[in-house]
Amino acid sequence: MSEENNEMLLLMKELVDRVKSLEQQVYNKDNVLMKAGLVVHNTPTPSISNNSIAPTGDTIGKMSWDDIHKMVENAG
Repeated sequence: MSEENNEMLLLMKELVDRVKSLEQQVYNKDNVLMKAGLVVHNTPTPSISNNSIAPTGDTIGKMSWDDIHKMVENAG
C-alpha cells in the first residue's frame, strides 16, 4: 500500500510540475503567442444594441392582428 501511495505522490508531483511549466509559458512576457496577438489579456465584451423599443405585453395586447403581422415582418 505504501508503494502505491509513493507512486501516486510522484505522479501528482510530475503533473503539478508540468502544469506550472505550462503556466509559465503562457504568462511569460516574451511569449511568442502574446507577441503575435493570439493571446490577449483584455478581450472586448459583446453587447447587444437595440435601437428600436420593444413593445410590452400590454401594447401587443391592444394591437390588431394586422399590426402584429407587420411588426413581425419588420423584425425579420
